[in-house]
Amino acid sequence: MRPTARMRPAGFTLIELIIVIVIVSILASIALPAYQDSMRKARRADAKAGLMDAANRQERFMLDRSAYTKDMKNLGFGEDPAVSEEGYYSIDVDETATAALCGYAFDPNDNAPPCYVLTATPLASEAQADDARCTKFSLNSSGAKDAKDAEGSVALECW
Repeated sequence: MRPTARMRPAGFTLIELIIVIVIVSILASIALPAYQDSMRKARRADAKAGLMDAANRQERFMLDRSAYTKDMKNLGFGEDPAVSEEGYYSIDVDETATAALCGYAFDPNDNAPPCYVLTATPLASEAQADDARCTKFSLNSSGAKDAKDAEGSVALECW
């Protein structure tokens, strides 16, 4: 009679599990920052779309009333400053930049400037506030687009 062969129990050893956990954690540490960067880039489209929408509304306002406005509520937004569609950016008329662009003395009571500069700034409460590469987008009445990084330098790759 033949002795019964001892059957090896099915499963993984502790060493095998530790090796798999280490490999998975290394892959995750590489993939997570790349994913977060991709998400930041994708959310920038929210700022661009919001600025383009506000610019279109400004131009419609100009056709109807022969002037631009500094109040986003006049453009049909629910609040001033307006919040972008996906909710990552605050969109408003930059009054100081508008005065500089239009070449007139800044008057806080003037609600009908001859031109405008719209800005999109990440909301502090949203994930996009961590984007140091493209922190402020702007679009003016002549169609010029601009973006700044966290240090205030021009960031050409943002638009």
